[in-house]
Amino acid sequence: MVPDSLADRRKQVWDRLRIVTDPELDESVVDLDFIAATEVDAEGSVRVGFRLPTYWCAANFSYMMADDIRVAVGSLPWVKSIEVRIGEHMYADKINAGLAGGLSFLEAFAEDADGDLTSLRRTFLVKAFQRRQAALLAHLLEAGRGAAELVDLTLDELANAELDAEGDRLRARYLDRREVVGAANGAARAFVDAEGDRLQAETLSIYLRAMRRVAVNAEFNGALCRGLLRERFDLAAATAGGSDKPAEERVGVRA
Repeated sequence: MVPDSLADRRKQVWDRLRIVTDPELDESVVDLDFIAATEVDAEGSVRVGFRLPTYWCAANFSYMMADDIRVAVGSLPWVKSIEVRIGEHMYADKINAGLAGGLSFLEAFAEDADGDLTSLRRTFLVKAFQRRQAALLAHLLEAGRGAAELVDLTLDELANAELDAEGDRLRARYLDRREVVGAANGAARAFVDAEGDRLQAETLSIYLRAMRRVAVNAEFNGALCRGLLRERFDLAAATAGGSDKPAEERVGVRA
């Protein structure tokens, strides 16, 4: 078998990075410009530089994202070692030492940790489910689907429905989070609430308004994070007129 070239390996690293999300914003760390640089060598070592919008970003969020990066990139079969380092953060030393040692957040922060990350991760997975669901439902309603039809759909029926390109994209994102709130077998209802209960046609519009408030808050926080990051790391020049460039080019990848 012909070994992957360094260029192939760099691409694979960035493909894995794109699936890692900010847990609160439900956006890729690549799209958010949180990846400062990557290094890949022929021996299978990978180093990822990670940055955040402020010096005091919460330690638990920071650790969660950095550890998710470590796990995602480390899952590539050719990776022999992976080093993720967060820079210019108030807990950088503790986070980097914990990641290097393969420690959990609780182990890394000991008495300073306010619980483990399991419940926090669950909270934000549910919020991501709600935002993705609301976006898909709004698109389907705008396309002419009725509320009664939508609440009766099974997952199999949703998966096989003919949708336009945007609907297909929103469906894929939603289905990726559907199992967060309950059984995701083909006969299960496609659209349920955070407790796994079926949505009701007569109250669907009220439900969607509530979900929209969740989405608006995330959109505001996302815009704030981008603005803070841009100012902090002087990214305006790098992105002006070049937003169509791959993130690898915009943030500077080293091999």
